[in-house]
Parts: sequence; C-alpha cells; structure tokens
Amino acid sequence: MSPNLNHLWGTTCPGDSSWRPGEGRSSGWYINPKLKLPKYGYANVDDTVNVPLFPRIRVYPSCVEAVRGEVVAPDTVKWKGTLGTIMVKGEAFVTGETMRDLLMHQVMQTGQFPDIAFSLDSLTELNKRGDTLHGKAVGVLTFRDQKKPTVAVVKAFHDAGGMRVLAKWRVPALDLLAMTPKLHYLGLGVNSNIWHDFFMGADIVFRPAPVVPEGRGSN
Repeated sequence: MSPNLNHLWGTTCPGDSSWRPGEGRSSGWYINPKLKLPKYGYANVDDTVNVPLFPRIRVYPSCVEAVRGEVVAPDTVKWKGTLGTIMVKGEAFVTGETMRDLLMHQVMQTGQFPDIAFSLDSLTELNKRGDTLHGKAVGVLTFRDQKKPTVAVVKAFHDAGGMRVLAKWRVPALDLLAMTPKLHYLGLGVNSNIWHDFFMGADIVFRPAPVVPEGRGSN
C-alpha cells in the first residue's frame, strides 16, 4: 500500500529471509537486521518506487504452498501465443500482525473465495536487456469472482534452476471498495483517502514440465 505507514505490506512467504513484517507486528518474528525500515516511519508519505520494500534477493525453498500455476509458451524466441494461469491462496497472505491478518481475510472473504487468479492472455512490448527479458503481461485478475482486466510489468531471467518471473501492477486504492465491499463498513484508510495506491506482485520460478517419452507400440 502507498503510503505504507511502516506496516501495510504483506507476503505469502513469511519464512523468506528477505522479508520482514511491519511495525505493530505480533510477537515471535525473527527480523533480519539487514532489513531496515523506511526512515519516514508512520508518516503519510507516498512511495511508488520502492515496491516491494523488501524484494527477494535469492530463492530458497522456505515458502509455504500458496501459489500454483502453469504457463504454456510455444515460442520461446518471440513469446507469441504464451498463455497461463496463476492461482494464489488468499489465506496465505500475512502482514505479521495476527488481528490485522484475520480482518484482512474476512474482508477478502477467503472462506467463500479461497483463490485469487491471474489468467495470462499475451505478452507485449518485449525487449531483452542482457540476460533479462522485460515486457508487459496482459490478462485478467479474478478476485472474489470479479474479473478485472490487468496489465502487469514483468521481467524474467534464468535463476534457481528455472525461469524466474517478477511481476508488478497497481490499482488506485479506491478500487478496493469495489474489489472488497466490506471495506465500506470498516472506515479504514481507503475511506479517509489515506491510502492512494495498492500494489500487487509476484516472484515466481517456473520450471519446465518433465518430458514424457513417447510410447512404443507392441505386438
């Protein structure tokens, strides 16, 4: 969220050493001392550049099972015809403060709508800089059974034994009122215009599907 007020960010992988919960967190968290909080503290300061605040530096097998999906890429030169779907468990999102997370899941209605999905229709404006592919992913975000056309900025590169893809997009915070109607009754930052931009993103490693050998006929 922007402004994040030093606590409004979340993850589906709280065990990653590159992430830290915000201020006002519940007890029991280990905080990597190298991960410093922004100097603006709880001040109402927009930051649309440092998103995410704590990006994943290296890929470790420390994440809970929260994301699943598949991408089919028949052309890995120009990436034409690339299609796919990514599913995320809403219950897996945490901010580090138990009561806040419970309220977040209630607002998201994760019991009734457990998954958030992004369906990829095409990749556009692709260009390669060094070993990294940059472009935009065009598709549809499905949240609480509501479908919203979405364009995400993406970059992809080889890492951790596969193709690592980083994606990011943002929506005006006021759009959250339509995405999560329960916010109307809670009087949080979107109602009072404290929240301005809401960011979503993904850091995913895709690995090639195992090759199934062709069957041989028998007599």
